[in-house]
Amino acid sequence: MSKRAVLEVVALDTEDAVAAQAGGADRLELVTDMAADGLTPTVSTVAGIRAAVDISLRVMLRLSDGFGAGDAGRLVRTAREMRSAGAEEFVLGFLDASGEVDLASVERVVGVLDGCRWTFHRAIDHTADRDALRKQLADLPGLDTYLTAGSAAGVDEGLPVLLAEAARAGEPGYEQQLLVGGGLRLDHVPGLRAAGFDAFHIGGAARPGGWGAPVSAEAVREWRHVLDKG
Repeated sequence: MSKRAVLEVVALDTEDAVAAQAGGADRLELVTDMAADGLTPTVSTVAGIRAAVDISLRVMLRLSDGFGAGDAGRLVRTAREMRSAGAEEFVLGFLDASGEVDLASVERVVGVLDGCRWTFHRAIDHTADRDALRKQLADLPGLDTYLTAGSAAGVDEGLPVLLAEAARAGEPGYEQQLLVGGGLRLDHVPGLRAAGFDAFHIGGAARPGGWGAPVSAEAVREWRHVLDKG
């Protein structure tokens, strides 16, 4: 039997978090403002969710729409505040104007995370050179996951890239887990599981009523069931 796949669910508040855990989520990505594709939540939101659930939480470090770091000093202060409040896992990723990884900003933020585990998010799907990005980030402390659809257009378009990168697992720059997300549907799961993928990320798919509605425990439970069948 294959090992249990990781199911990560986007949570905006405590209600989302409780429903996601009840449905079988293994981890939450904590964000606010999905109109901007997910920004850093407040410290009080993170604290409230931490008190309400006992699964892993990854806190988004992103202060504005797009993939630019913006005010790196403010990002560093925000990261320190989250660490002081007890956050232990994070999500981040910054590109420069040319679409290459903004290594200086990533390093500044990671430098205050005390070695905590973190995900480089879907900025990788918008970079000019995925391989170069991976190799530049390879030795940064705590990086254990890439959230990716393989393409900015989503999993349908990105599947060949996902399969090619999975085949390079263990090479320099390719040691991190691939967390598949972005246009991910239930019908993608059997093929991805058969190909060896073991981590999946859902946001809107956990909310049949749309982003204005809370996470549905039943929707998450359906994903859990399909993943476990793999």
